[in-house]
Amino acid sequence: MTATVLDPRTALVVVDLQKGIVALPTAHPAEGVVARSATLADAFRAKGLPVFLVHVTGGAPGRTESGAPAREPAPDWSDLVPEIGPRDGDVVVTKQQWGAFHGTALDLELRRRGITQVVLSGIATSIGVESTARAAHEHGYHVTVATDAVTDMDADAHRNSVEKIFPRLGETGTTDAIVALLG
Repeated sequence: MTATVLDPRTALVVVDLQKGIVALPTAHPAEGVVARSATLADAFRAKGLPVFLVHVTGGAPGRTESGAPAREPAPDWSDLVPEIGPRDGDVVVTKQQWGAFHGTALDLELRRRGITQVVLSGIATSIGVESTARAAHEHGYHVTVATDAVTDMDADAHRNSVEKIFPRLGETGTTDAIVALLG
C-alpha cells in the first residue's frame, strides 16, 4: 500500500548503513540509499522526530551460520557512515542479529518516546530491513518502508521484499513522498 499518512509520533529507523555493509556490492547503488536515508534523517530531525541508527557489530552468540565471514572485518566495519550520523539527539542501536528488535533496547526506546509508527531505510532489504519491519509489525507499530532508500546484495530478494512482503506489513513510499507527508 502506498504511504498515505504518518502518525504524529513517528520515528525513522535506519538499518545497517555502516562502512562495512555500504561497501558491499548491491543491486542499487549504496550511495543513493545513503543519500536518501540522510535526506529522511534530516527531515525527521527538522520536525523534532527521533532518528534511530542501527548497526550490527557481529553475529549472535553461538551462531553456526554458514555465511559467517572467513576473515576478521576491518576495525571500522561497523562504524556508521558519516552522512547518516549520529547527530545530537539520535539514538544508536547496536545489534548482533539481522533484526533491530531482538536483544536490543529499540522497542523500549521507541515506547519511552510514545512512538506509534516507524519509517525504515537501509541495507539489506531482505535481511536487516525486512527482519526489522516484521518485528515492528509484530510489536504493533505502523510500518512504512522508504522503497528508494533500501537495497540488497540480491536484486531478486530486494524485489520480493519491496513487492510482496512490505505491502503486507504496512505502507511503502519514496523518500520524497515520505518527506512530503512530514509536512
